[in-house]
Amino acid sequence: MKYDKYPSVKTQGEIIQGWDSILAYLEEQLPHKKCIVVIDCYLGVLMDELIASFSTLTHDLFLRSDSFFKTEHEILRLTDPWMTDDILFGRMTGLTFQDYIEHSRLDNVQTNIDAVPGRTIIVGHGASLITERADIIIYVDMARWEIQQRFRKNEISNLGIENRMDPVALQYKRGYFNDWGICDKHKRQLFDRVDFWLDTHRPGSPKMISKETFYNGINQAIQSPFRVVPFFDPAPWGGQWMKETCDLEKDTANYGWCFDCVPEENSLLLDVNGLLFEMPSINLVYLKTRELLGAPVEARFGADFPIRFDFLDTVQGGNLSLQVHPTTQFARDQFGITYTQDESYYLLDTREDAMVYLGLKSGISKEDFIKDLRASQESDGIFEVETYINKWPARKHDHFLIPAGTIHCSGANALVLEISSTPNIFTFKLWDWQRLGLDGNPRPINVERGLQVIDWERDTAFVQKDLVSPVEEIAQGDGWREERTGLHKNEFIETRRHWFSTQVTHYTQESVNVLNLVEGEEVLVESPEGRFEPYIVHYAETFIVPAAVGSYTIRPYGRSEGKECATIKAFIRF
Repeated sequence: MKYDKYPSVKTQGEIIQGWDSILAYLEEQLPHKKCIVVIDCYLGVLMDELIASFSTLTHDLFLRSDSFFKTEHEILRLTDPWMTDDILFGRMTGLTFQDYIEHSRLDNVQTNIDAVPGRTIIVGHGASLITERADIIIYVDMARWEIQQRFRKNEISNLGIENRMDPVALQYKRGYFNDWGICDKHKRQLFDRVDFWLDTHRPGSPKMISKETFYNGINQAIQSPFRVVPFFDPAPWGGQWMKETCDLEKDTANYGWCFDCVPEENSLLLDVNGLLFEMPSINLVYLKTRELLGAPVEARFGADFPIRFDFLDTVQGGNLSLQVHPTTQFARDQFGITYTQDESYYLLDTREDAMVYLGLKSGISKEDFIKDLRASQESDGIFEVETYINKWPARKHDHFLIPAGTIHCSGANALVLEISSTPNIFTFKLWDWQRLGLDGNPRPINVERGLQVIDWERDTAFVQKDLVSPVEEIAQGDGWREERTGLHKNEFIETRRHWFSTQVTHYTQESVNVLNLVEGEEVLVESPEGRFEPYIVHYAETFIVPAAVGSYTIRPYGRSEGKECATIKAFIRF
C-alpha cells in the first residue's frame, strides 16, 4: 500500500532556504536608506530564534511588539470572560490584537522611528500594528498542529503571557478559544500587505517565499483536487492499523487519531522547485472561500470549512469513551459557536468482533440511567454500559450516523473514518472505562453537560431505522453504482458511495467535495475539460475537490485497473 504522508501542491516561484541565505537576500533587497521592516507572526513561532536571526540585519532601531503589550496580569483579566473556569471549554473570543496593546506606549514610537536615519526593524505578534508606515512586511506563519507539538514540549507560551509550563490542555484551550481567533483576524487583514512569507515549522531550517510565489501556490491549489498534510497522534484507546497502512513509526505504542482533513489545523505544502514550503491550510479557506466552498456554502458558513474527515484506530486497541455531542443551541449558548459536531462512523476496516455503541436501549429507566452514570464518577465507580446502550455489530463499509445528542462510541477492533462537521473539541465524555489518559491522569468527564444534551428519543428502534447503515441506491451505469449512505436529515452533510470498475463522472454541484478512497489501491482523478493535471489518490487517502472544479472523473488506476474500487464522498446538502 502507498499512503502519501506529505502531499504537496506543485507551483512556480522563488524559494530561499536557511537563515544565512534569507538574511543575505533581505540585506541586499531591502532599501539601504531609511525604511521600516516589520516581521509579524502567528502564535507558536520560536521567538528567540526569530529575534536572534533578524537582529543581525543592519538596523538603527530594533523593537519587539510585545514591549507595547499590556501586562500579563491585565491580559489575564482581559481574557478571563472568554476562558471561564472550566478545564476544557471556554467561549470564542471577541478580542483583537488592539485589545492587547497598551496604546499609551505607542505615543512616542513613531517619533523615535522618525528620528533614526536608517532601518527600523519591528518583530513579534501584531508587529504591523506598532506603526502604520511599514515599507516591508514579512509574515511568519504557523500551523496549529505544530503549535500543539510545541505546547507539549514546553517550548512556547500563549499570546501575551508566560505559561509554557502550564498543562497542555489549558494551553490548547486558550489557543482554541482565544489566541487563534485573534491571530486569524489579524492575518486576514494582512494578506494583501505581506511582501514575504516565512516558514519556520522546522527549527533552524527556515524557508522564505515572495508574495507572488505564495499566491501562485494558492491559485494552483484551488484549481484542482488537493490534500492537506495528515497528522497522527496516539490515544489511550489507540490501535495498530494505521502503523502498517500509513507507514508510521513502529516504535510508537499506538496511533488513535489521524486528522486527514481538518483545514483549521492541518498544513498545506507547496512544492516550490523541489523544496517544500509549509503553511496553514486555513489560508486557502480564507483567501479562496467561494471558489473552495462554493457560493451557497459560503453564504451559510462564511469562511468556515464545514466538513471534517479523520481516522479513529481501535484495531488491537480499546473502546473510545462513551460520549455525546452538544445540540446546536447548547453550543451557541455555552461556547459561542454557530453549529455543532454532527458526525458519522464509516467503517473503513474491521476485525470480526468489532462493534459500535449507539443510542439508548428502548425501555430503560431514564432516572436509573442518570443515577448510575453519576455514581460511576465516584471512586472506583462502574457504569454498566450494555445495560443502557445499544451494541451493534460493525462490518467493513457499514456506516453509522450520529446526529448531535446521540450517545455513541466506537468499540475495539475497528478503523473508523469519522465524517463530521468541523467543531472538533466539543465532546462530552460520559464514561471512560476507568481508564487513564496518556499523561497518567483521568481524562475529564462531562456527565452534567452530557445530560443536558442527550436526546432521549434516540432509542433502539430509532437507531435501527434511521442511523444504522441506511444505504439507498441512487443511480447505476455500466461498471458503476452510486449509493446514498447518509447523513441523517438533521445533519447538513450528505454522503455518497460510488462502487466502480470503470470511469465515473462527479459534479461538485456548488459545494466543496471531500472524498476518501475506501476500496482499491489507487485511482486517478481527472478533469474532462483538462483543467487540472491528472491526480493520483491511494487507498485511505482523503482528498478535497474545490467547488470551482465543477466536474471531474475518477477511475481505477495502476494495480487497481480492472478491479472494483469505492469512494465515499461528502458535500453540503442544500
